[in-house]
Amino acid sequence: MAAQVETTLRGPESYALARRVLEAMEAAEVWPTPVNFELWLYYLSEPEGDLGREIQRLLASKEPISEATADMLAAEYLPRGRLTEEIRDAGRVLDRELTSVAEAISEAHSSNVAFGATLAEASANIESADDPEQLKVLVTGLTAATHQVQAENTSLEQRLDSSTREVARLREHLELVRRDAMTDALTNLANRKAFDIQLEAATEAAEAKATPLALAVLDIDHFKRFNDTWGHQTGDQVLRYVASVLARVSAEPRFAARYGGEEFALIFPAEKTTAVFAALECIRKEIRSRALRRRSTNDDLGAVTISIGFAERRPGETAVSLLERADAALYESKRGGRDMTTRGRDPQQAAA
Repeated sequence: MAAQVETTLRGPESYALARRVLEAMEAAEVWPTPVNFELWLYYLSEPEGDLGREIQRLLASKEPISEATADMLAAEYLPRGRLTEEIRDAGRVLDRELTSVAEAISEAHSSNVAFGATLAEASANIESADDPEQLKVLVTGLTAATHQVQAENTSLEQRLDSSTREVARLREHLELVRRDAMTDALTNLANRKAFDIQLEAATEAAEAKATPLALAVLDIDHFKRFNDTWGHQTGDQVLRYVASVLARVSAEPRFAARYGGEEFALIFPAEKTTAVFAALECIRKEIRSRALRRRSTNDDLGAVTISIGFAERRPGETAVSLLERADAALYESKRGGRDMTTRGRDPQQAAA
């Protein structure tokens, strides 16, 4: 559902949906705060979903939807809200483990200080002791103190081991959460946020190592036609098909992402221009070589084509400038008739 809402918001239906959301919120006497707007957006997109049923229950009971209620609904039902709650839970677990370890270390420190005092006292007493029975008492006391310190150290080791395992589990969980936050739900490619981070990192690495870096932006031709003719589910099918081709050819160090709507991006670190162009042409030809069929009716959707623009980074060029040139090359492909790959002009050529 999250992917379908995102797709709708980037199409011609978005304005009508936004108006419906505002009208529904006004009818329910709910203030149009950002959280409420997002809640009602998902509610109207799937009235029979879990969020839709809960909002309908609240409206039927005439319970006021306060800011606190909206925040709870967002944490429970919205993708970003659930992510935030997971991060908060992880923070609470980590805080608990760190507190436990700190307490254990403090106890061990106190025990070692006390043991040191016991040793010092015993040392002084042994020097002045002239009675075997008195020595026996001192040795017995030292033995008991030693056993106590050993037991407390063993307990500390066990608590540290337990916390280490819990922190390792937490780290794995947070890595999964991070991946979810950086992954497009519909296509399973990296999302725009992950792309922005990766492009910035690739740009910095290329500058530091003086290695090549190319960026390609790809757009599905006439994508609106698929949505208008066959509906959003078929449009989603087309997006997943293109993404599957990109995923197959984007093994590291390449990096593929859904850039937004029907646009995708590919980062090519340390590859020559000829290799980048050849790879993009293979992608373009493979995508158009397969005639898709609508899953629900088996109707022939025809061939899917893509337009591509790419640019090679120049020394000192920023990630933003590189993206602008790749995007400009994409629009040259669009203006040139679509279903083609265009190489972006150098910054000097673009300024001329």
